[in-house]
Amino acid sequence: MNHSDGEDFKVTDKRQSAKKGPHQKGPDDSKSTKSEKPDSVPLPDVNFSTFLFSLNTSALVHLGEVPEFSSGEIKKDLIIAQHTIDTLAMLQEKTVGNLDEDERGFLEHILYDLRMRYVKAIS
Repeated sequence: MNHSDGEDFKVTDKRQSAKKGPHQKGPDDSKSTKSEKPDSVPLPDVNFSTFLFSLNTSALVHLGEVPEFSSGEIKKDLIIAQHTIDTLAMLQEKTVGNLDEDERGFLEHILYDLRMRYVKAIS
């Protein structure tokens, strides 16, 4: 195809989302631009403690201590549980001197608890 023959072409986006500008709200953009389920629970702010809590919960799921959120099933995957515990230990090592007292104590508590649960799970 030769584009130098003087023919112009035009691309028209006919999607509904393309008809409004990037900063304009449409009639169905009530509160947020995030797609949320009507029954969803607002997530907590992201900070170091909530990040640790998330990793702790993941480890507990993989240790078979807490049911999976989506299915409600109890499943054990000790390899992933160990990996998550190792991730928390790496974070503890890499953040020495950079955590406040509460964060440091929380991380120590989580690691101790998960390690004890892991030992129990493999016994």
